[in-house]
Amino acid sequence: TLPFCAPDDRRARLAVQVTVTGGGPLRARPPGRCRVAADGTSGGIIRADARPWNFGGRTPRRRGSMARMPSTHTPKPSAGSTAVRPSWPQLPDRVRSLVERRLGGPVAAAPSAGSGFTPGFAAVLHGPRGPRFVKAANGASDPVIADCYRREALINRALPAGVPAPRLRWLEEEDGWVVLGLDAVDGARMPADPWRPAELAAVLDAFAAIARELEVPGRALLDLGLKPVAEELSLDGWRRLAAGERADDLPPWFPRKLVEPLAELESGWVPAAAGGSVLHHDLRRDNVLFDGRGRVWVCDWNWPCLGASWLDLTVLLGTAHADGHDASRLFAEHPTARGVAPEQLDAVLAGLAGLFLHSGAQPPPPGSPALRAHQTWSGEVLLGWLRERRGWA
Repeated sequence: TLPFCAPDDRRARLAVQVTVTGGGPLRARPPGRCRVAADGTSGGIIRADARPWNFGGRTPRRRGSMARMPSTHTPKPSAGSTAVRPSWPQLPDRVRSLVERRLGGPVAAAPSAGSGFTPGFAAVLHGPRGPRFVKAANGASDPVIADCYRREALINRALPAGVPAPRLRWLEEEDGWVVLGLDAVDGARMPADPWRPAELAAVLDAFAAIARELEVPGRALLDLGLKPVAEELSLDGWRRLAAGERADDLPPWFPRKLVEPLAELESGWVPAAAGGSVLHHDLRRDNVLFDGRGRVWVCDWNWPCLGASWLDLTVLLGTAHADGHDASRLFAEHPTARGVAPEQLDAVLAGLAGLFLHSGAQPPPPGSPALRAHQTWSGEVLLGWLRERRGWA
């Protein structure tokens, strides 16, 4: 933390927290008559007599200026603590008895999964027949979540054997509850936050292999009625905003002059994302696991659809960009992005950023208090990546 003496008001001091990512040094280059006092008592005061300091070659934004739009204004959500779920003892007796029969006797329960944005039960349960990752939703109070679990069961059974997804072993319904038993990933952990280069590379490699498996969908998946992504997503928020058809629910910091260029970009997202590959359609850090041997697993196949396989990279690499990685280079080097024009990626980034920012401005849904903050942060992250790619101030 450095107290910064602003050049336009030498009496004012702003505490700035500087985080270095990627293992690189933090360079402060003082132009003009700037000097640093680090005498052991000042804590390293930066005094600016003329021009602002240049951190790593980038000029900080002066107060009251819109010269640079910050990467994010919303704090980064902790991927491992976004869910509010019931614990094992809170499940109905008949549901617990059903699971115990499946697991061969009394159950020892691990803590409920902290990741995700649904209020359904999710935990690794250990019984005499071994561990299972069990998900359960009350169809009476959470019918949408229960239907999602039913859909997940159908998709899971239809996935090719080469897709590294924990496999469904059974599906039960009891007193309106939908209960899934899946393989428990041995030694499971989410990728480190922030992204480590080696883990990010492993996930991107695993996704390339998954994309090859799903490039031509098998009959089992097609028979489930997967829809094109353009029928699953409505990315028209910037255009509706530009046309005055939607209330301006953007945050105060957003430069309204960007609405028109974003609307123009967004208009090209449908042809950009079109394709016949099966998409996971929710490839986030918290839907990825490493096992104890370092193998990558992709979970929660609730929302598959059909489209260009590179589309799954957008949100994942957006989080990498937020952690200081060169997301544009990683995208360009990925096998799924071969032949993809920059305008195609930018059109999708624009549409998704608008969707996330609009969704994040809505009231929180019951049982998911962290969802709106996650959506807002995701919108800011994708917008920041797009801003960098387009050279927007």
